[in-house]
Amino acid sequence: MTEGTTRLETFSDGVFAIAATLLVLEFSVREASGARLGHELLHLWPSYFAYVTSFLTIGIIWINHHYCVATLARCDRVLMFLNLILLLTVGFLPFPTKLVAQYLQQPGEQAAVLAYGATFIVMSIVYNTWWRYASHNRRLIRDDVPDSTVRAISRAFNPGVPMYTVVFLIAFVSPLASVILTFAIAAFYLPSAALFTER
Repeated sequence: MTEGTTRLETFSDGVFAIAATLLVLEFSVREASGARLGHELLHLWPSYFAYVTSFLTIGIIWINHHYCVATLARCDRVLMFLNLILLLTVGFLPFPTKLVAQYLQQPGEQAAVLAYGATFIVMSIVYNTWWRYASHNRRLIRDDVPDSTVRAISRAFNPGVPMYTVVFLIAFVSPLASVILTFAIAAFYLPSAALFTER
């Protein structure tokens, strides 16, 4: 049984929006006098860094999800289930983001960053599986979408899992470097339109 993609995209947009909004809950400032408030705000730099990295990532996933869904003629139960698992990982992201915000450059930072990195690996695997299922033999792709577009999207997805795996492993050596590289991956995927351009 297949159906259109409107409900899938509408529900997905809602989850993306909620997950992005929940990220801001990682911010908290201890009670401080006016003279100390500036210091406390500067002390929150891991929270700012984790927030920007996760927000950009969610935003990029949302943009690319829109581009991918636009190539689909329909969705079936398997794709809807895979989409649900993808949204599960997106909705979970605020938790490891908060861990990084709390523990980066503090005791326990390695465990926090490993949890963060593992979440990105799972998200990338699920997202790749989602697209490969939809595009395999053009199973759910619209007839008017060129093969070159499908190939370009697949090519853009290819580096995801290997890059996040490397970043995860780097956390064993340097948690801060791992988070910086996670941000770099977000910056790499930011120009989605360019990545998905036909070649």
